[in-house]
Amino acid sequence: MITIGALARASGLTASALRFYGDCGLLVPAEVDAVTGYRYYTRSQCERAVLIRRLRGIELSLEAITEVLSGDPSRAERLLDAHVAELARRADAAARVAAQVKRALGAGHGIAVPAADLARAIGQVGTAAAIDDTVPALAGILVEADSTALTLTATDRYRLSTRTLAPLRDGGEEWSVVVEAATLAPLRPWLDSIEEVVLAPSDSGIAFASGEIEHRCTGIEQPFPDYRAVLDGLSPVRTRMLVARTALLDLLETAADTVVCTIDASGLAVSSAVIGTRLPAVATGAPDATTCATDSFSLANSRAITEARPPVVATGAADATTCATDGSGLVVSAAAMENQLPAVVTGAADTVACASDEPGPGVAGAVTVTRLPAVVTGAPMKLAFRSEVLRSAVASALGPDLMFDLAAADQPVVVRSATDGDLTTLVMPTFVPSTEDHTR
Repeated sequence: MITIGALARASGLTASALRFYGDCGLLVPAEVDAVTGYRYYTRSQCERAVLIRRLRGIELSLEAITEVLSGDPSRAERLLDAHVAELARRADAAARVAAQVKRALGAGHGIAVPAADLARAIGQVGTAAAIDDTVPALAGILVEADSTALTLTATDRYRLSTRTLAPLRDGGEEWSVVVEAATLAPLRPWLDSIEEVVLAPSDSGIAFASGEIEHRCTGIEQPFPDYRAVLDGLSPVRTRMLVARTALLDLLETAADTVVCTIDASGLAVSSAVIGTRLPAVATGAPDATTCATDSFSLANSRAITEARPPVVATGAADATTCATDGSGLVVSAAAMENQLPAVVTGAADTVACASDEPGPGVAGAVTVTRLPAVVTGAPMKLAFRSEVLRSAVASALGPDLMFDLAAADQPVVVRSATDGDLTTLVMPTFVPSTEDHTR
């Protein structure tokens, strides 16, 4: 038996990628220590791990890899031929990129990584950085290097993204620097035009070198949050879901501000409420709104600020407007209000539109429910997300498949994917309003 670290070195996969493939059933450990949780593999599994790495390297989906490795040679040949034909259609674009690639650099000082991979990692992780610099470290990306990996991490307290890249050569000594995300983004076109880049700490931040060209980014002195403590402190996973990235992203591109995800053995159902109906009303009593509080070193408890509950008397016709509750009346701003009012259901089986036939307080407009195929293990779960937060996490993910690790509706959700490097994102869900919340 060999450890996960030994298998990682022998196969060229990271330990995180091996855990990902184990959890989705593609490369299950031969033994897991019941006390320590350590994973052990047989030496014969190394060959399968190498094949998985190579197939993922040409962007084959997990489902297709499973079929290729299932033992039917003719089926495997057809799948591979079809995939290669698809890749051939991108040959012109690939040729243009290849024409820009320069000769590989020498070892140099620091850690060398594929430049295009670093450009993608900056774009993927940078989406989780805070937009403003009220807390400077949260507007930055933490860059960590050691002899085995280059890791980029960012968080705005509602999302946390971290990506690991395998170095082309031994990276030498361990170091870390926080760099403003906005200063790294302009480097991406240059990184896309070269083959590899060497990163090294400088007196003021980080130096990025390729041949005679060097770019420097100034570091942020404020310490970065202890994100590893956040990852280590996650509650045990109760439910896992494997879903196609493109299908979920397409759905989120047109979703309302908040989506509710219902996850069970049948797959994933996503409901999206079209919010924003104003009902003229006479309001009495103090507003009752839920707020969020957070410090600069922890993920926020992102219970939605969506309801205000003064007693109201509603009269007149409804008209569309923004969300607010004050003495002028009541504006309904509840998210995902399915199953609250009698509704007329129309549409195909997979997507339905619900519209209330007698508008009144709490009517938020149409609700659509879309079902996506997904492989789900564990307990059913229902949770809500701000669409832009979930969309950002899905859009920046790697590969065709995403795995969601869920502990509870009010706990951070881990979104994982894997290729030669690995990307992990934490997304905070928001409050799922119940019928009772909007009627009292």
